[in-house]
Amino acid sequence: MATLDPVTTATQLATAYTQATQTRLTTQTQTAQKESTALNTLKSALSAFDSTLTTLSLSKGLKQFAASFNNSGIATATTTSKAQAGSYQFHVEQLASAHQVVFEDLPAVPVALGGPITVQLQDGSSFNVNLVAADSDSDGTISQAEIARAINQANGNSGKVVASVVTSGGQSQLLLSSGQTGEGGEITINAGSLPAGALQDAFNAPRELTAAQDAVVWLGGQGGVRMQQASNTFNSIEGVSLTFTRAMTASESPLTLTVSDDASGTASNVESFVKAYNTLRTALDTLTKAGGENTTGGVFASDAGIRALGNKLNSLLRTEYDGISLTELGVKADRNGQLSLDKTRLEKALLADPAALDKVFGKASVSAPTGLLGGMAKYLDQWTTSGSGQIATRQNSIQIQQKNLTARQTRLDAQYNSVYQRYLQQFTQLATLQERMAQTSGLFAQVSTG
Repeated sequence: MATLDPVTTATQLATAYTQATQTRLTTQTQTAQKESTALNTLKSALSAFDSTLTTLSLSKGLKQFAASFNNSGIATATTTSKAQAGSYQFHVEQLASAHQVVFEDLPAVPVALGGPITVQLQDGSSFNVNLVAADSDSDGTISQAEIARAINQANGNSGKVVASVVTSGGQSQLLLSSGQTGEGGEITINAGSLPAGALQDAFNAPRELTAAQDAVVWLGGQGGVRMQQASNTFNSIEGVSLTFTRAMTASESPLTLTVSDDASGTASNVESFVKAYNTLRTALDTLTKAGGENTTGGVFASDAGIRALGNKLNSLLRTEYDGISLTELGVKADRNGQLSLDKTRLEKALLADPAALDKVFGKASVSAPTGLLGGMAKYLDQWTTSGSGQIATRQNSIQIQQKNLTARQTRLDAQYNSVYQRYLQQFTQLATLQERMAQTSGLFAQVSTG
């Protein structure tokens, strides 16, 4: 007679009792996990594409220009899409500089003699420095280092003047540097409130290291259009920003700036959009792929919302902006929705209308989105906004579902254990009875053969 195994029997019966529920629960848990993973994939794809839209919007326009000089070391230039191809000449008479003065032989005076001083700038701004409170080490005197600290920390300074102590040949000096270039940053010290003496005398006798002066540049060369300003960066030519780094001598030939179309840079900008969109399109197609007899469908194959996302992006691509379409700029889609760029067609379109790229692509500005970039960024916000976007809402729903599934699994595990323990007890008793019966049968057998 076969011996009954209580553990195996209890396990089989408890498993059979909960199998149907466990199968459903396992399937639901796996589905929820797949959807969660797919949502993370979608979120990453949308965020990467949105980042490209932002990067293109922060650039100075998709159409690129190159700027070059006939002489290096005098200026640098950057351009935006609003620049125009052309040639410009300049003579740099002088550069803008920040005022810098030094005060020598400032004595360490008693705190009681350290009245307030006023730091004034040529542009009319000023601030007071309380020297009485400058004794940070409480030794009863005010040192140059404490005066410098008091100036830097004075209310109303905010970087207008930077004070420091420099030591040369064993002698310390108080150095004041203007926080701005140009004539308006010229520094003067009003020490009239100080008592007469060495400290006041020293403040009244600064030594100028660098003059406060504006930049003076002649457009068209010497004798052309005189341009004067506090900064060395000039934006007088639309779409071109020039920063002059060296003054020129009167005998030097004019500095020539040449601005020309950068077809390669322009195409590269458009291609960055094409590449980013194709990557997103591939991710969407994978997630929504329909299943077949021998293929597994995407996690969101039957999700109308995700399909609507792809359709909306396609619609934005086909939209005309200011009467111009992407196709006219050489960007076209194949039957799978993947984009490609015809550089030759792009160049021809920009020759006919240099502003065409800006008109079509626009800016993904939060406050005033325009064009294709703005339209796509605005729509993607509905999906990617933290806390309230569709991705966040769906993730929250799945997290709740997973939490409920975990709770159901816990209850099912408890039910399985309860059934298992009941069967184990019953079949253990049955096995014990079976063993006793086997022993009794053995005794009867011995008696009958004895």
